[in-house]
Amino acid sequence: MLRFESPIYLYLLIAVPLLALLRLLSWRLRKRKLRAFGDPRLLSSLMPDVSRYRPAVKFWLLVAAYVLLVLMLARPQMGSKISREKRNGIEAIICMDISNSMLAQDVVPSRLDKSKLLVENLIDNFTNDKIGLIVFAGDAFVQLPITSDYVSAKMFLQNIDPSLISVQGTDLARAIDMASKSFTKQEGVGRAIIVITDGEDHEGGALEAAKEARKRGMNVFILGVGDPKGAPIPLGDGNYLTNSQGETVMTALNTRMCQEVASAGSGTYIHVDNTGDAQEKLNDSLARLQRGESESVIYSEYDEQFQAFGILAILLLMAEICVLECRNPMLRNIRLFKKK
Repeated sequence: MLRFESPIYLYLLIAVPLLALLRLLSWRLRKRKLRAFGDPRLLSSLMPDVSRYRPAVKFWLLVAAYVLLVLMLARPQMGSKISREKRNGIEAIICMDISNSMLAQDVVPSRLDKSKLLVENLIDNFTNDKIGLIVFAGDAFVQLPITSDYVSAKMFLQNIDPSLISVQGTDLARAIDMASKSFTKQEGVGRAIIVITDGEDHEGGALEAAKEARKRGMNVFILGVGDPKGAPIPLGDGNYLTNSQGETVMTALNTRMCQEVASAGSGTYIHVDNTGDAQEKLNDSLARLQRGESESVIYSEYDEQFQAFGILAILLLMAEICVLECRNPMLRNIRLFKKK
């Protein structure tokens, strides 16, 4: 496995397209000046030693050497040893509602942003656990398969927004069913399906899906986000979503639905508001789940590989020095002699 110890230096590669652009502009400027000086064919016959391709070859050799030097500064390393590490933890699949109603701001800064923050804090609290992400609205799909890579989980989490799913609505049953099929086959480990939603189930079947998940040894936790009193749905331009009669659409947390689904799934219902209580309750509930032993493959004992990049850069610089910008006059004379 290849990695870079100092990846910050890779930003220097931004200079490569800039150098290529400067090279192109310089070539065009030179060509324009030659046209102004005289006929290109006549000038070509007057300058038989000038090569059209050699300057470009020298330029790209320098650019390639520059790229290798940047990679060398970033300290490429290769994992020379694979080890397997046993961990005790749970498996958690987070189903996040991303329907338009989650944009309501009865929870600061919004229901969706509050949900993201809660999940991010949950990931920070994980150590030996595995996590997966599912997003749903009128449809559902796996955003991140179950993994112990918390960095990737946070990266995928930041990209979640309602535009990911074009089919609006809230299909809790589809999300729970998909989550129950996304766990590993490992036995003896606690499995949690964490559904974060405002409870506006438009499709039905959520209770049956939660009961089925419970039969398969999974606990369904419902985190209800929002205010039961309701709130308008902002459109992002200062206006709010309206119905066909021009009335502002109000979206309210369906507490009863959330409680029933959590009970059917042998889990816990937790109300998410503007306090931090929901985070503590969720952590406590997950802590009571059975920990199972899992095996993870990791790379260790990384060896430095910058030497190879340095040698290649030196070879390219030597080649650039050996390539002359003009044609070799001796070779030209030999060709003329053969023609005679």
